[in-house]
Amino acid sequence: MAWGDYKRQLRDSQAELRIVQAERARLSNRVELLDPRRADPDIVDELIRRELNVGHPDEVIVPLR
Repeated sequence: MAWGDYKRQLRDSQAELRIVQAERARLSNRVELLDPRRADPDIVDELIRRELNVGHPDEVIVPLR
């Protein structure tokens, strides 16, 4: 019985690991885009608009989440 429980725990842990690795890769990409030496203008603009809550009157904001 313990062997089956270990296999299930291993399978669950591996699934969780894949999720964490994907999130880590996503965050790593965002960090690279925000590098002060070569910041991506689109990401910088997105962050400024979100943090300062500013936009032009003719802009349409499309929430993605």
